[in-house]
Amino acid sequence: MAQERKIPERMCLGCHQKRPKRELVRLVRSPDGVIFFDPSGKAKGRGAYLCPCPDCLKKAVKGKRLERALRSAIPKELLAELEASFSEEMTICE
Repeated sequence: MAQERKIPERMCLGCHQKRPKRELVRLVRSPDGVIFFDPSGKAKGRGAYLCPCPDCLKKAVKGKRLERALRSAIPKELLAELEASFSEEMTICE
């Protein structure tokens, strides 16, 4: 009998729903203190996950959940970049 592989799940900081890790967007604060978008999901550092949904980003920023999860202030340039990329994808959370 073959065992089923476990699919890692993470919780979105905006809507608080658990989803497969690959469906979420990962932000990382590196050991140097630089915050960046991690498309591979394997960069070293402290990570935070969001659904690729504009509403989740707004909720996470408004409640300062991103800052708390990354333990650092989020640069406005990064927030603007995320808002632009999320509005293009327009994935709606259910």
